[in-house]
Amino acid sequence: MTTDVRGAMRSCTKLLSWGTERLDMPSGAYTTAQVGEVSVGGIMKMPDDAPPLSPPWGCYVTVGRVEDTVAAAQSLGGKVLAPVMDVPGMGCMAVLQGPQGAVLSVITYAMPSG
Repeated sequence: MTTDVRGAMRSCTKLLSWGTERLDMPSGAYTTAQVGEVSVGGIMKMPDDAPPLSPPWGCYVTVGRVEDTVAAAQSLGGKVLAPVMDVPGMGCMAVLQGPQGAVLSVITYAMPSG
């Protein structure tokens, strides 16, 4: 997540030689970072009401089902910072914050067809 999506895209393309592809999602724009045709990351705008933090590079933890992990986090006192969203060709993801303040991004990757 970042306050400067265009700057983050430039970093991905210039520093890491990755490609980018913008996807229009119901919750706003999401940009995938790509090596060849494989999505290896994503960039999204920090919510306007996000706490004042430096824009982080986030790592995703792969889970069996994002919706179940979100429900479990909420039942344990966690917050949803970015709601469950489907990213075409990549999978389903969400960003959570635990009661202690740590942020965790979770993803269930889409299984390739064929």
